[in-house]
Amino acid sequence: MPAGAGRRGLPLGHHLCWLLCAFALKLCQAEAPVREEKLSVSTSNLPCWLTEEFVVAEECAPCSSFQAKTTPECRSTGCRSALMEQRLFWKFEGAVVGVALVFACLVIIRQRQLDRKALEKVRKQIESI
Repeated sequence: MPAGAGRRGLPLGHHLCWLLCAFALKLCQAEAPVREEKLSVSTSNLPCWLTEEFVVAEECAPCSSFQAKTTPECRSTGCRSALMEQRLFWKFEGAVVGVALVFACLVIIRQRQLDRKALEKVRKQIESI
């Protein structure tokens, strides 16, 4: 008898997939009116940079310790620019790759030592015969 000949319908995994799809569809339909209501709310709740015109006076820069204490904008954000964040990210990635290379080299060296010990052990066993 072929595998699955006694069962009807879809396998259990497919039932679960269809169930999740139906649930997601219901959830999306249930959330749609809520989103429309949120859009109809007055713009007074939105931040000013979304509703008003503005001009960037200067590129964002790190705040000094004095500015972090006295300027409200620096308290919450620290005023870090995207360029600074990108540099920090690539420094971190470089450090991770460097550490990975060091440990990869250590693994290769250790594996070679163990291979030599195993070959020496086998050679001694063959010589003793």
